[in-house]
Amino acid sequence: MEILLYIVAGAGVGFLVGLTGVGGGSLMTPLLILFGFPAHTAIGTDLLYAAITKSGGVVTHARSGTVNWKLAATLGAGSIPASIITTQILAHYFPHPEAYKHLLTTSLGLMLIVTAAVLLFKDRLLRTSSGATVMSDERRAGVTVFMGVILGVFVTLSSVGAGAIGTALLMLLYPALSSSRVVGTDLAHAVPLTFIAGLGHMQLGNIDYYLLGSLLIGSLPAIHFGTALAKRMPSEVLRPALASMLLIIGVKYAFF
Repeated sequence: MEILLYIVAGAGVGFLVGLTGVGGGSLMTPLLILFGFPAHTAIGTDLLYAAITKSGGVVTHARSGTVNWKLAATLGAGSIPASIITTQILAHYFPHPEAYKHLLTTSLGLMLIVTAAVLLFKDRLLRTSSGATVMSDERRAGVTVFMGVILGVFVTLSSVGAGAIGTALLMLLYPALSSSRVVGTDLAHAVPLTFIAGLGHMQLGNIDYYLLGSLLIGSLPAIHFGTALAKRMPSEVLRPALASMLLIIGVKYAFF
Protein backbone atom coordinates (compact mmCIF):
# COMPACT_ATOMS: atom_id res chain seq x y z
CA MET A 1 0.00 0.00 0.00
CA GLU A 2 2.88 2.39 0.66
CA ILE A 3 4.05 2.33 -2.95
CA LEU A 4 0.53 3.25 -4.10
CA LEU A 5 0.50 6.18 -1.69
CA TYR A 6 3.82 7.47 -3.02
CA ILE A 7 2.75 7.03 -6.65
CA VAL A 8 -0.46 8.98 -5.96
CA ALA A 9 1.55 11.67 -4.14
CA GLY A 10 3.93 11.94 -7.09
CA ALA A 11 0.98 12.18 -9.47
CA GLY A 12 -0.69 14.87 -7.38
CA VAL A 13 2.41 17.02 -7.12
CA GLY A 14 3.28 16.47 -10.79
CA PHE A 15 -0.23 17.50 -11.82
CA LEU A 16 -0.05 20.70 -9.76
CA VAL A 17 3.40 21.51 -11.14
CA GLY A 18 2.11 21.15 -14.69
CA LEU A 19 -1.08 23.06 -13.95
CA THR A 20 0.33 26.03 -12.01
CA GLY A 21 4.07 26.09 -12.73
CA VAL A 22 4.82 26.06 -8.98
CA GLY A 23 8.10 24.24 -8.33
CA GLY A 24 7.92 20.61 -7.31
CA GLY A 25 10.35 21.05 -4.41
CA SER A 26 8.13 23.54 -2.63
CA LEU A 27 5.26 21.03 -2.79
CA MET A 28 7.01 17.66 -2.58
CA THR A 29 9.42 18.19 0.31
CA PRO A 30 6.80 19.35 2.85
CA LEU A 31 4.54 16.51 1.72
CA LEU A 32 7.27 13.91 2.28
CA ILE A 33 7.98 15.31 5.74
CA LEU A 34 4.23 15.12 6.44
CA PHE A 35 4.40 11.44 5.44
CA GLY A 36 6.94 10.93 8.21
CA PHE A 37 10.20 10.96 6.25
CA PRO A 38 13.13 12.68 8.00
CA ALA A 39 13.94 16.11 6.61
CA HIS A 40 17.31 14.98 5.20
CA THR A 41 15.70 12.09 3.32
CA ALA A 42 12.84 14.23 1.99
CA ILE A 43 15.21 16.94 0.77
CA GLY A 44 17.84 14.62 -0.70
CA THR A 45 15.29 12.47 -2.52
CA ASP A 46 13.41 15.50 -3.81
CA LEU A 47 16.57 17.01 -5.30
CA LEU A 48 17.14 13.99 -7.55
CA TYR A 49 13.40 13.86 -8.26
CA ALA A 50 13.55 17.50 -9.42
CA ALA A 51 16.60 16.93 -11.61
CA ILE A 52 14.94 14.01 -13.39
CA THR A 53 11.50 15.58 -13.84
CA LYS A 54 12.88 18.89 -15.13
CA SER A 55 15.38 17.40 -17.58
CA GLY A 56 12.73 16.87 -20.26
CA GLY A 57 11.85 20.56 -20.09
CA VAL A 58 15.47 21.52 -20.77
CA VAL A 59 15.53 19.36 -23.90
CA THR A 60 12.33 20.98 -25.14
CA HIS A 61 13.58 24.51 -24.54
CA ALA A 62 16.99 23.73 -26.06
CA ARG A 63 15.32 22.51 -29.24
CA SER A 64 13.19 25.67 -29.31
CA GLY A 65 16.23 27.90 -28.85
CA THR A 66 14.85 29.44 -25.66
CA VAL A 67 17.89 28.82 -23.44
CA ASN A 68 20.53 31.47 -22.82
CA TRP A 69 23.39 29.06 -22.11
CA LYS A 70 25.87 31.79 -21.18
CA LEU A 71 23.51 33.14 -18.54
CA ALA A 72 22.74 29.66 -17.20
CA ALA A 73 26.49 29.04 -16.92
CA THR A 74 26.97 32.36 -15.09
CA LEU A 75 24.38 31.38 -12.48
CA GLY A 76 25.90 27.90 -12.27
CA ALA A 77 29.38 29.37 -11.72
CA GLY A 78 28.08 30.50 -8.35
CA SER A 79 25.49 27.89 -7.45
CA ILE A 80 27.21 24.61 -8.28
CA PRO A 81 30.46 25.22 -6.33
CA ALA A 82 28.33 26.57 -3.46
CA SER A 83 26.24 23.38 -3.51
CA ILE A 84 29.31 21.14 -3.44
CA ILE A 85 30.86 23.11 -0.57
CA THR A 86 27.57 23.01 1.37
CA THR A 87 27.28 19.21 1.22
CA GLN A 88 30.95 18.84 2.14
CA ILE A 89 30.39 21.00 5.21
CA LEU A 90 27.42 18.83 6.18
CA ALA A 91 29.53 15.70 5.67
CA HIS A 92 32.58 16.82 7.64
CA TYR A 93 31.23 19.06 10.40
CA PHE A 94 28.10 17.23 11.50
CA PRO A 95 28.29 13.72 12.99
CA HIS A 96 24.85 12.56 11.77
CA PRO A 97 21.76 13.94 9.98
CA GLU A 98 19.93 14.75 13.21
CA ALA A 99 22.71 17.23 14.00
CA TYR A 100 21.80 19.38 10.98
CA LYS A 101 18.05 18.74 10.97
CA HIS A 102 17.25 22.20 12.35
CA LEU A 103 19.43 23.83 9.67
CA LEU A 104 17.53 21.97 6.95
CA THR A 105 14.04 22.69 8.29
CA THR A 106 14.80 26.38 8.92
CA SER A 107 16.22 26.73 5.39
CA LEU A 108 13.16 24.95 4.03
CA GLY A 109 10.84 27.34 5.87
CA LEU A 110 12.68 30.43 4.66
CA MET A 111 12.73 29.25 1.05
CA LEU A 112 9.02 28.43 1.15
CA ILE A 113 8.29 31.93 2.44
CA VAL A 114 10.40 33.52 -0.32
CA THR A 115 8.77 31.26 -2.94
CA ALA A 116 5.30 32.25 -1.71
CA ALA A 117 6.27 35.93 -1.87
CA VAL A 118 7.55 35.51 -5.44
CA LEU A 119 4.29 33.87 -6.50
CA LEU A 120 2.11 36.49 -4.79
CA PHE A 121 4.05 39.54 -6.02
CA LYS A 122 5.19 38.35 -9.44
CA ASP A 123 3.62 41.30 -11.28
CA ARG A 124 5.27 43.81 -8.95
CA LEU A 125 8.62 42.10 -9.47
CA LEU A 126 8.23 42.54 -13.21
CA ARG A 127 7.65 46.27 -12.75
CA THR A 128 10.62 46.56 -10.38
CA SER A 129 12.95 44.81 -12.83
CA SER A 130 13.20 47.89 -15.02
CA GLY A 131 15.83 49.26 -12.63
CA ALA A 132 18.28 46.55 -13.65
CA THR A 133 18.69 48.10 -17.08
CA VAL A 134 21.05 50.76 -15.66
CA MET A 135 23.57 48.16 -14.41
CA SER A 136 26.75 47.57 -16.37
CA ASP A 137 27.25 44.12 -17.90
CA GLU A 138 30.20 43.43 -15.57
CA ARG A 139 28.27 44.35 -12.44
CA ARG A 140 25.22 42.39 -13.58
CA ALA A 141 27.38 39.29 -14.15
CA GLY A 142 28.95 39.68 -10.71
CA VAL A 143 25.56 40.00 -9.04
CA THR A 144 24.34 36.96 -10.99
CA VAL A 145 27.23 34.82 -9.73
CA PHE A 146 26.69 36.04 -6.16
CA MET A 147 22.97 35.29 -6.28
CA GLY A 148 23.87 31.88 -7.74
CA VAL A 149 25.98 31.22 -4.62
CA ILE A 150 23.05 32.08 -2.33
CA LEU A 151 20.70 29.95 -4.42
CA GLY A 152 23.13 27.02 -4.47
CA VAL A 153 23.46 26.98 -0.68
CA PHE A 154 19.76 27.19 0.06
CA VAL A 155 18.58 24.84 -2.70
CA THR A 156 21.03 22.24 -1.34
CA LEU A 157 19.73 22.73 2.21
CA SER A 158 16.04 22.82 1.33
CA SER A 159 15.51 21.47 -2.23
CA VAL A 160 13.34 24.58 -2.81
CA GLY A 161 13.97 27.64 -4.95
CA ALA A 162 15.72 26.50 -8.12
CA GLY A 163 12.48 27.14 -10.03
CA ALA A 164 10.42 30.04 -8.69
CA ILE A 165 13.24 31.98 -7.04
CA GLY A 166 15.65 31.34 -9.90
CA THR A 167 13.06 32.66 -12.32
CA ALA A 168 12.50 35.75 -10.18
CA LEU A 169 16.23 36.49 -10.12
CA LEU A 170 16.44 36.27 -13.90
CA MET A 171 13.42 38.56 -14.32
CA LEU A 172 14.91 41.14 -11.95
CA LEU A 173 18.45 41.10 -13.34
CA TYR A 174 17.64 40.60 -17.04
CA PRO A 175 14.36 42.43 -17.78
CA ALA A 176 15.02 42.33 -21.53
CA LEU A 177 14.88 38.53 -21.51
CA SER A 178 11.61 37.16 -22.90
CA SER A 179 9.44 35.05 -20.62
CA SER A 180 10.12 31.87 -22.61
CA ARG A 181 13.89 32.42 -22.38
CA VAL A 182 13.60 33.14 -18.66
CA VAL A 183 11.88 29.77 -18.15
CA GLY A 184 14.25 27.90 -20.46
CA THR A 185 17.38 29.44 -18.93
CA ASP A 186 16.16 28.80 -15.40
CA LEU A 187 15.52 25.15 -16.23
CA ALA A 188 18.95 24.81 -17.83
CA HIS A 189 20.45 26.06 -14.58
CA ALA A 190 18.11 24.20 -12.21
CA VAL A 191 18.71 20.70 -13.61
CA PRO A 192 22.49 20.56 -13.06
CA LEU A 193 22.14 22.36 -9.73
CA THR A 194 19.58 19.93 -8.33
CA PHE A 195 21.49 16.98 -9.80
CA ILE A 196 24.78 18.04 -8.17
CA ALA A 197 23.00 18.81 -4.90
CA GLY A 198 21.26 15.43 -5.11
CA LEU A 199 24.60 13.67 -5.64
CA GLY A 200 25.89 15.46 -2.56
CA HIS A 201 22.98 14.16 -0.53
CA MET A 202 23.59 10.73 -2.04
CA GLN A 203 27.08 10.87 -0.56
CA LEU A 204 25.47 11.72 2.79
CA GLY A 205 23.12 8.72 2.50
CA ASN A 206 20.04 10.91 2.28
CA ILE A 207 18.34 9.27 -0.74
CA ASP A 208 15.45 6.81 -0.52
CA TYR A 209 15.58 5.12 -3.94
CA TYR A 210 12.35 3.17 -3.42
CA LEU A 211 10.55 6.43 -2.69
CA LEU A 212 12.24 8.19 -5.63
CA GLY A 213 11.14 5.52 -8.11
CA SER A 214 7.57 5.55 -6.80
CA LEU A 215 7.29 9.34 -7.06
CA LEU A 216 8.61 9.32 -10.62
CA ILE A 217 6.13 6.65 -11.73
CA GLY A 218 3.28 8.89 -10.64
CA SER A 219 4.62 12.32 -11.51
CA LEU A 220 6.08 11.98 -15.00
CA PRO A 221 2.75 11.33 -16.79
CA ALA A 222 0.83 13.64 -14.43
CA ILE A 223 3.06 16.63 -15.25
CA HIS A 224 2.20 16.33 -18.94
CA PHE A 225 -1.51 16.00 -18.13
CA GLY A 226 -1.41 19.06 -15.87
CA THR A 227 0.45 21.07 -18.52
CA ALA A 228 -2.15 20.17 -21.15
CA LEU A 229 -4.99 21.13 -18.82
CA ALA A 230 -3.35 24.41 -17.75
CA LYS A 231 -4.63 26.15 -20.89
CA ARG A 232 -8.22 25.57 -19.75
CA MET A 233 -7.91 26.12 -16.00
CA PRO A 234 -7.71 29.43 -14.10
CA SER A 235 -4.17 29.08 -12.74
CA GLU A 236 -4.42 32.74 -11.65
CA VAL A 237 -6.81 31.53 -8.95
CA LEU A 238 -4.90 28.37 -8.03
CA ARG A 239 -1.47 30.00 -7.78
CA PRO A 240 -2.34 32.49 -5.00
CA ALA A 241 -4.05 29.69 -3.06
CA LEU A 242 -0.92 27.52 -3.32
CA ALA A 243 1.28 30.50 -2.42
CA SER A 244 -0.77 31.12 0.72
CA MET A 245 -0.44 27.47 1.70
CA LEU A 246 3.33 27.56 1.14
CA LEU A 247 3.58 30.72 3.23
CA ILE A 248 1.82 29.07 6.18
CA ILE A 249 4.01 25.95 5.93
CA GLY A 250 7.13 28.08 5.55
CA VAL A 251 6.39 30.09 8.69
CA LYS A 252 5.86 26.84 10.60
CA TYR A 253 9.24 25.40 9.59
CA ALA A 254 11.19 28.65 9.86
CA PHE A 255 9.97 29.89 13.23
CA PHE A 256 8.40 27.01 15.17
